[in-house]
This record gives sequence, structure tokens and C-alpha cells, in this order.
Amino acid sequence: MSIKKNKTYRRTRYLLYKETLVDFKEHFWAFVGSFVGLGTISFLHFEGLSKYDLTLMIGSFGASCVLIYGAIGSPLAQPKNLFNGHLISAIIGVTCYKILGDYVWIAGPLAVSLSIIGMQMAKSLHPPGGATALIAVTGGPSITNLGYEYVFSPVFTGVFILFIAAIIFNNIPHKRQYPVKSFPSLYRRKARNK
Repeated sequence: MSIKKNKTYRRTRYLLYKETLVDFKEHFWAFVGSFVGLGTISFLHFEGLSKYDLTLMIGSFGASCVLIYGAIGSPLAQPKNLFNGHLISAIIGVTCYKILGDYVWIAGPLAVSLSIIGMQMAKSLHPPGGATALIAVTGGPSITNLGYEYVFSPVFTGVFILFIAAIIFNNIPHKRQYPVKSFPSLYRRKARNK
């Protein structure tokens, strides 16, 4: 076996090992963070805002939880991507609905496609943003009647709640840090101490 193939083999084995390793503390904090973050949004949606017929819960928040609580080291999970991805996509989704609302079969795919380009241009790709754009078009009257208010609530408000919960619960255990790049001097101190 050549040296290059050997290194590739060892690296692949290590990655497979690392990905299949069960870390109960990691799972615990991912569960707690996502439960509290999405639970807060859910409580506000169903108990606090339902009497005012306001929407706070959208499906794309579930996918954001997977990233910001379960894959906190991913570039796609960082705050810039989280906020910009959802907000850019929400604006594009509402705009597509306003222009092409009678043709949802065109507005939906166009909203998602344009939101991908918008997120790429802003260097803040966040895959759940595509769902946020699609929900702006296909979410039914409770969503589409909001117009650009959709960008503020439920999108910005919900993302902010998820972010606050991520800051709190992802930083409790010493092995987890969110956001990853926000404390470069802390990384240097940790590296020196090891």
C-alpha cells in the first residue's frame, strides 16, 4: 500500500470512528439546548401568541436546531450564517410571493434558488434558510398575510431565541464552544495550557 493511500485510509478510519463514537455528554447538551430553545419558541407560539393569532414557529427552526446544537463546529451553524441565512431567505421568500403569489409553483422554487444565491453571495450559507424562503411562499394565509413582517416575526425573533439558548447551553461544558471563532485569544490560551 502506498504512503498516500495509507494516510487516506487512516484518516478515513479515524473520521468514521469519530463520527460513530457515542458521547453521552455531547448528546445531553445537544438535547437540552435544542429542547429549551425550540421549547421556548413552541411555548410562546402555542400558549403566548395563539390568542393573538400570531405565528412564531416555523419548520426551518427544527433544521437550525440540528446545526446549532448538534453540529456546533460546523461553519453552517455559526451566528453569521444562522442570522443572515434566515433573514436573507425570508426577505427573498416574501418578495417572490408578493411578485408571483398567484403562481406558487414558480414562486416556491424561485425563492429557494434565489435564497441559495443570496446566502452564497453573503458568505453565510445556512441550509434551513432555504426552508424559510419556501415557507414564506407556501406557509398558508397565516404566513403569507404577514408580508415583510415575516422577516421580523417569526424569523428574526425565533432565530434570536435559538441563538441565545445556543450561547447558554453550548458553552456550559468545557469541551463545547459556540460560536467557534468568537474567542481567538481563548483558543490560544487553551492551546498553550495543553
